[in-house]
Amino acid sequence: MSNSSSISHFLLLALTDRRQLQLLHFCLFLGISLAALLGNGLIIAAVACSHHLHSPMFFFLLNLALSDLGSICTTVPKAMHNSLWDTRTISYAGCAAQLFFLTFFLSAEYFLLTIMCYNRYVSICKPLHYGTLLGSRACAHMAAAVWATAFLNALMQTANTFFLPLCHGNALGQFFCEIPHILKLSCSKSYLRELGLLVFSFYFALGCFVFIVFSYVQIFRAVLRIPSEQGQHKAFSTCLPHLAVVSLFLSTGIFAHLKPLSISAPSLDLALSVLYSAVPPALNPLIYSLRNQELKAAVWILMTGWFWEH
Repeated sequence: MSNSSSISHFLLLALTDRRQLQLLHFCLFLGISLAALLGNGLIIAAVACSHHLHSPMFFFLLNLALSDLGSICTTVPKAMHNSLWDTRTISYAGCAAQLFFLTFFLSAEYFLLTIMCYNRYVSICKPLHYGTLLGSRACAHMAAAVWATAFLNALMQTANTFFLPLCHGNALGQFFCEIPHILKLSCSKSYLRELGLLVFSFYFALGCFVFIVFSYVQIFRAVLRIPSEQGQHKAFSTCLPHLAVVSLFLSTGIFAHLKPLSISAPSLDLALSVLYSAVPPALNPLIYSLRNQELKAAVWILMTGWFWEH
């Protein structure tokens, strides 16, 4: 029996034992990370450099791109390193840092998606109050509150998790450090405090989810009252990317953690882990840019301007 004071490293889940598949996983992670870096980097640069994109919607989209970049840079590089060098180890401090930053960026992303829903709600249901409710100062305060809340949540979750005595070895059933898998290593009954914090976080997240659902019910009711079909289509087109990103973020995470045990299998668990931790940051820029002509135009101008300069 070991405890947390004697653990110097953790053993992450081995993706595969075959060298060819390890290199294939490395290439897969490399492709996903490059897509995420390129897509989110272009969004950040386009919003920062294009003055006509300096609006609340694109301001929060820039923050969302930052959280996506942070989350994928927290998990994927270590997975690529382990696949390339055929290793499973991560240091105790490295695991704590990975858990903190992953919780931080995922929490920030969820809170940002909630605020972006509020932005859609105000712009469609209360357009006359849009400038008052979502002025530049209000947006800055909301963004600051998001990052501060995410930081405090990550700090409390990480501190509570790593203060637990670990008595069941150091092998994690995941290719990155995650709270549920670390709790499985803790001594019996010693995880109740962390479990209580997780329950509180769950109900807080549930409150955000209820707010999103309620907002979209009001949005769809308001859109259906628009007399012109063209106006309805324009209103829906501004909501669909956000709704798609929210659905992708929630569905992959919920199914990965709350799926029935009867359909659990190592290969399926691994695929779901990659799906909810690495795929959304790579797909979100594509989802937002497909139906947004302003953003596509700004990205095109940015890319062509860089090309001609070089």
